[in-house]
Amino acid sequence: MMESDGASIRGNVPQYSVSEISGAIKRTLESGFGRVRVRGEITELKRYPSGHIYLSLKDEGGKIAGVIWRGSVSRLGMAPENGNEVIATGRVSAYGERSSYQLVIDRMEFAGEGALLANIERLRRKLLEEGLFDPERKKAIPFLPSLVGVITSRSGAVLHDIITTISRRFPRDVLLWPVPVQGEGAAAQIAAAIEGMSVRRPRTPDVLIVARGGGSLEDLMAFNDERVLRAVAACPVPVISAVGHETDTTLIDLVSDRRAPTPTAAAEMAVPLRSEMVADMAHRNARLTGALTRIIQTARARLDQAAARLPDLPGLLDSARMRLEDRGQRLDLALPSFVMRVRHRLDAPGMHLPSSELLIGRSRARLQALRLPAPELLVSRARGRLNASSTHLPNPELLIERRRATLRMVSGGLDASWQRSLQNFHLRTERQRLSPDVLRSAIRLQKMRLQGLGSHLEAVSPRAILSRGYVLVQDMNGQPVTSAEARPVADRVVLSFVDGDRGARLDSLSPQGDLGL
Repeated sequence: MMESDGASIRGNVPQYSVSEISGAIKRTLESGFGRVRVRGEITELKRYPSGHIYLSLKDEGGKIAGVIWRGSVSRLGMAPENGNEVIATGRVSAYGERSSYQLVIDRMEFAGEGALLANIERLRRKLLEEGLFDPERKKAIPFLPSLVGVITSRSGAVLHDIITTISRRFPRDVLLWPVPVQGEGAAAQIAAAIEGMSVRRPRTPDVLIVARGGGSLEDLMAFNDERVLRAVAACPVPVISAVGHETDTTLIDLVSDRRAPTPTAAAEMAVPLRSEMVADMAHRNARLTGALTRIIQTARARLDQAAARLPDLPGLLDSARMRLEDRGQRLDLALPSFVMRVRHRLDAPGMHLPSSELLIGRSRARLQALRLPAPELLVSRARGRLNASSTHLPNPELLIERRRATLRMVSGGLDASWQRSLQNFHLRTERQRLSPDVLRSAIRLQKMRLQGLGSHLEAVSPRAILSRGYVLVQDMNGQPVTSAEARPVADRVVLSFVDGDRGARLDSLSPQGDLGL
């Protein structure tokens, strides 16, 4: 009986092949779950060189494999990463050869916080395309601002950290614009504070610090708001963002001119360290002092070199004094000699007068040389003129006596002058003895004067002028020709070059400027 029951059971249970049962399961899954949305955390994500992405979605109770084909990656809407909680949209597909199934994903979005990240990502791409993140539009932070604007909450440690850091580094005036940094309406008030700071009068802050402490993504969403980002981008005052902790990143960090990891770091960026500035000023002062000292030393060395090349002024004075004394000595020596020559001529006046016989002999010789006729007639005429002129001459004895009186008077004056000059000469000789140094100085001075005169003569020498290409034109008598009309055409001239003379003939120029032949 039991055997019959077992046989009947086997006869009633349908028998399938492996392919049939795998196909049936595949059809059942794909028809029952044609298109589904699955929420889970991404894990085991792998990107292959082929472009396909394999991953798994898990939650507290299970895990399902998933795949994103290469053609769907660009249309996915986000970049999947391990740990992101997402909602994946696709279809369930079975793989019969390994008795497995997977979710073929063609769309993905953040779930919960992931939805916020999706909105942030869309806004980031929008602003990126508009160029609000470009480095070229970033403004430079002033080196030493006089007024620092701070936009943050009045309560909390952020404001205290900023004020303390500024007071420690370099005390500056701080202007606070208190705003709520999270919650409903926070974004609007932050944007209004940024705009108000940029147009504040009479004192506009030189730099703005927008800061808050750390928090969750929902707490930081006010600094991802588009109104705040556009207010920062339009602000003419440089903005430093210090939102969240060092690992937190918001869109205001990308739009602002500088991003600080903490509020304290933002205050350090806003003002320099005073001690460093003092040390830098001392270093620059030392360098400047050293440079000025070197310049003065160099100028002094050049002055000493120039002074060494100048002539010795005392030596020049001594040389001039020596030349003056030499001229005086020569004058003292020449004056007595001159007096002696004059006295000799006055004492013997007849020595220079030829006798009458000599004159008659010379006249007779000239007459014979000239072959004049009737010499006796000429002699008689000469004697007549002599006799006629002698009647007008004064008494010879009186004339000689006058000459002797004049000579005695002149001789007495010359003797007195000679004695005075001789005494002065002896006195000067005793007062000054010529030393070898004075002689060498005089020789050196004369040598320098001789060299200077030689250089000057060389510069004004006609040969120097001719060596530069000029030619001296002279006529055949050696007279210079200075005008083109001074000599007629075809006249001969002499051309003096630096290395010799050449003859030439003056021609006229044709109207075309060619030489006429």
